[in-house]
Amino acid sequence: MTTTLVLVIAMAVLFSCGVYLLLERSLTRMLLGFLLLGNALNLLLLIMSGAAGDPPIGGSAEGITDPLPQAFALTAIVITFAVSAFLLALIHRSWKLSRADEVEVDEADAAIGRDREDDDDADPEADFDPKAPEDADDPHERAPRPDQEATR
Repeated sequence: MTTTLVLVIAMAVLFSCGVYLLLERSLTRMLLGFLLLGNALNLLLLIMSGAAGDPPIGGSAEGITDPLPQAFALTAIVITFAVSAFLLALIHRSWKLSRADEVEVDEADAAIGRDREDDDDADPEADFDPKAPEDADDPHERAPRPDQEATR
């Protein structure tokens, strides 16, 4: 196996593990998933930067190689560090307030989700009212108010 193929496999494993951990309810696992995604992104930038073994600046017949992938990797490291610090502060605050690391299910959000599922099953043509402003053909045309019709 070549070095690049090993890096691609490692990047894919990091991405998949990071996404899996981000989908957990534990804030600590979310943080670990975010860190894995950050490292996978840095590996992706390293892989995309060019052939293995080439110097980043100079030393080649063409002159100077492109330093942009390295700048992107440095920026990704800084952003990952900042968001990780924010997530750590969020985890610490959650632990201090509730002594729990789990994200609870919000009943209001669950009710909205159930309502949306029920709306998908309903017939969309049954609710159509041509006089309603949201069902009008012209979005700029306003429906007359009842007090305006009486004055005409």
